[in-house]
Amino acid sequence: MGLEQYKGDMDMCCRCSTCKFVPMQQVSGFQYANVCPSISKYDFHSYSGGGRLNIGASMLKNGFNYTHKLLDIVYNCQMCGACGVSCNYAMDMEVMAPITEFRIKCVKDGKTHPALDKIIAGLRKNDSMVPVTGKRGDWAAGLNLKDATKEKVDVLYYVGCLTSYDKKLQKLARSTAKILQKAGVDFGIAGDAETSSGGAAYEMGYEQDALDQAKKTMALIKQTGVKTVVASGAEDYQAIKVLYDKFKLKGDLKVLHIAQYIPQLIKEGKLEPKKNLELAVTYHDPCHLGRLGEPWVHWEGKKVPGDRFVFDPPKVYRRGTHGIYQQPRDVLKSIPGVKLTEMPRNKEYAWCCGAGGGVCDSNPEFAQWTAKERIEEAESTGAEALVTACPKCEKTFSAAIEANGSRLKVYDIVELVEQAIE
Repeated sequence: MGLEQYKGDMDMCCRCSTCKFVPMQQVSGFQYANVCPSISKYDFHSYSGGGRLNIGASMLKNGFNYTHKLLDIVYNCQMCGACGVSCNYAMDMEVMAPITEFRIKCVKDGKTHPALDKIIAGLRKNDSMVPVTGKRGDWAAGLNLKDATKEKVDVLYYVGCLTSYDKKLQKLARSTAKILQKAGVDFGIAGDAETSSGGAAYEMGYEQDALDQAKKTMALIKQTGVKTVVASGAEDYQAIKVLYDKFKLKGDLKVLHIAQYIPQLIKEGKLEPKKNLELAVTYHDPCHLGRLGEPWVHWEGKKVPGDRFVFDPPKVYRRGTHGIYQQPRDVLKSIPGVKLTEMPRNKEYAWCCGAGGGVCDSNPEFAQWTAKERIEEAESTGAEALVTACPKCEKTFSAAIEANGSRLKVYDIVELVEQAIE
């Protein structure tokens, strides 16, 4: 792996600026036509997906000259993947892959961000991407959950760092566990033995740390003997489902997000949302559950000699269309009294919450600016509540709502389901 393998992709970028906007055929109006938070905030081409490819191509040709401004461009990106999806609407070329490899090279060359270094130091010490408060399994007190490291279970509920340790978000872990209990699922948790999935570390550019965590997590999963993992964090779901598969670590493990598992349980008659909630909502597609969450496509081949960018066999590109989109919406529609209205930018063209790529730590102001943009879009639908399926999204939106005095409420989808099945 490495930036060099994407030289052809970077050279092919023609600066058409498609990466900055929702594809014209999908645009519903000028106000919500932008798709990339970075270029929208900083308004200079270098901060776009195409700009980053242009820089990468130049660096490969002329040598890596790391300036303060260059690193500002590299790290002020949520790594949300929207640029690649918009580009790939009409083009066959890799966009996010070289951007990710550029970050990885920066880290390998020692050109890191101090805020991200601090997080990774914590990861290396505590196997957690967030500050450790108490024990990882404390959130489960009183629920009588099985310990999957000691008892045989059919399903492992992978909780994740943020949901395990953040006092305000532990409610999501409890809601998820109660839903699984209500459905009669034979599941367990790893408790204090659980470790970070490593997905966030990979996006930050710390590839080796991410792989170390992936190997630890897969070793734990194999120890439990389960064949199915259910995650409530979109970032963890994407790491185990997609990233582990990319590095051929996942094997035949079945990985589900709770938002796609719930409709399966409803269809099987194991859950029945009955309570009328009378709530007007709009749904935010988390980047890691949507466009970044589509299955990894393994491909091996070679470029056909000549002027055209053609491969033998034909290369399959991930365009974001096979992410988890319909299942969360099906869940919301199954809850009596819940009225769903879509935001203009949705599914693979959804605007990021702002927290990805380490930006919530390296540049909180940018993260909050991005979240505010999404909140205003949600408000434009007339919804009372913004619903998502990612703890990090909920945390970022909640902070922005409080800071900006918005009337919106924010929920994770499991919170509404728990209310509806009581």
